[in-house]
Order: sequence, then C-alpha cells, then structure tokens
Amino acid sequence: MNLISRKPVAMAEAKILAGNLEERKTLNEYFKAFSKAPAKEAKKLSEEISALNNLKIKEEDIVKITDFMPKTSEEVNKVFNGVSLSEEEINSIINIVKKY
Repeated sequence: MNLISRKPVAMAEAKILAGNLEERKTLNEYFKAFSKAPAKEAKKLSEEISALNNLKIKEEDIVKITDFMPKTSEEVNKVFNGVSLSEEEINSIINIVKKY
C-alpha cells in the first residue's frame, strides 16, 4: 500500500471512509461516542469556517472544530495550539458552530 496523500478528516468523514462498521464493533462504538455531527453538516461547517479566510485557521484546526463543536471561547482556544485568536475571530467560529 502506498500513501497517495495525507489530509486531516473529521470524524463524520472518517466514519464514511471506514465503510461497513457492522463487522467492526469497537470502531463503530468509537464513532458513536465521539462523532458529534452527521457528515453533511460537518462538511457544511468546515466550508463555513474555511470561508472566513483566516490564515491562522489551518485545515487541522477546522477538523478539530468540526469534531469538538466548541461552544465557548475557552473551548475554541483549546483547539488552537500556539495560535492566538482575537475575540472577534473566536466569536465568528462560535457563531458558525451554533448553527449546527
């Protein structure tokens, strides 16, 4: 097997990529416990955050936001490692997440 590309994916997308989960009980339980948004909503959420065109927000951060669905500024700050967001930037993310 050769690695063709490397791209972070949200839990909802990983669940789809995993295929038939009936045979993989542990994996299925993991996705049920930690996946907070259905795939379609996760994709829309990711697109809206990407549309902010903020250079501080990387693809990995968008995936984390989609997976964790932060509701407070403290939760948003936990997603970002080594990056300081302004209150306005944090509120933009929270307002987008609230829609989902």
